Amino acid sequence: MRGGMAEGAPILHVDLDAFYASVEQLRNPALRGKPIAVGGGVVLAASYEARQFGVRSAMPLRRARQLCPRLIVVPGDFSEYGPLSERVMDVCRRFTPLVEQISIDEAFLDVSGSIHLFGPSAEIAARLRHEVKDETGLVVSVGVARTKFLAKVASRVAKPDGMLVVAPDDELAFLHSLPVGLIWGVGPVTEAKLAQLGITTVAELAHTDRRTLERHLGPGAGAHLHALAWNRDPRPVVTHHRAKSVGAQSAFGGGGHDRGLRRRVLLDLAERVGSRLRKKGRAARTITVRVRFDDMSSVTRSVSLRAPVATTPAIASIAGHLADAGVAESAGRDVTLLAISTSNLTTSPHLQLELPFAELLGADLLRAGSAQERSRQGLDEAVDALRRRFGKEAVGRASLLLQHRRGVPDEFRDLASKD
Repeated sequence: MRGGMAEGAPILHVDLDAFYASVEQLRNPALRGKPIAVGGGVVLAASYEARQFGVRSAMPLRRARQLCPRLIVVPGDFSEYGPLSERVMDVCRRFTPLVEQISIDEAFLDVSGSIHLFGPSAEIAARLRHEVKDETGLVVSVGVARTKFLAKVASRVAKPDGMLVVAPDDELAFLHSLPVGLIWGVGPVTEAKLAQLGITTVAELAHTDRRTLERHLGPGAGAHLHALAWNRDPRPVVTHHRAKSVGAQSAFGGGGHDRGLRRRVLLDLAERVGSRLRKKGRAARTITVRVRFDDMSSVTRSVSLRAPVATTPAIASIAGHLADAGVAESAGRDVTLLAISTSNLTTSPHLQLELPFAELLGADLLRAGSAQERSRQGLDEAVDALRRRFGKEAVGRASLLLQHRRGVPDEFRDLASKD
């Protein structure tokens, strides 16, 4: 543990170390201490032993084997991960009801109301780590700080198998000493843009004029990163979220030059997104597509519609046009990840049927209120019902059911997003 007892630092960020790979090593003791990767055509998670060779999530498996010839690849079993994750979250809830789980392997805790029961936040963090290890065999790193942002940064610095407490008086000294890439939300592309401005540390970011950052990164991102560089993060720990967006993504190890493959991936993503929207009784006015390339750069394209949509064909069609626009800027780079996100959500138990006059004039048929879109909505809802009753593979689109399966389950695909 680095840092001292931190009065006034009630936020914990709990992060399971190399969770998916660690579970596989836990299940099979012969894998312990060895470089392993979980995945298929692409690395979905890597053990710390593999990371020492440069193996990272979202990396094509072929490249991972080049970096680490002794790499052991296991397919993974998602059915094992969920229950273990829930056991860890149960340990967290022993110390406070204010647990905000943000992914299967990490959560924020607010222990401000628990200190009189369990002692200072640092003692709570230490006890939590011990109980998780004792009851599950898994290793968890914990960051303790006054804000959610700084607690997450602290847990990253503490990895692997560590704990870091940042006292309020030491916040800026600690934060400003770090490389800018450790800021939550600074990926390779943003980090490269900041480097062009001569910004490599958080201190340099903090002392750069905010308007300069807004000009180079955009108004929202520039202002946000400047605030984080001064540890300005007013967000509380919340136990329930109302979804503001619904999305899905998929990484693949190769073949990103094939437009047909990209369209099939987008159709699969549109099915996943559309079914989630319909299950929630929601529809989306804004569709966003992200295309990531083999150099880890990415482009994002979005469009806002006149009326919300929730059907698979509409989402897939719009996403296809947006992805093509992004790929047109690729300069020959291979596509390694596609993502669809829907936002600007509205409830859609009953969508008003529009008069057909605009359709006769050749206007956009993808509006939720058009007759064609209402027909698609009914078909998709029927497919959803059949899948709930008979299983996901019971019915589907031929272009997806007949294509060669790469063996990567849906539950794993979002793991490749950690760039």
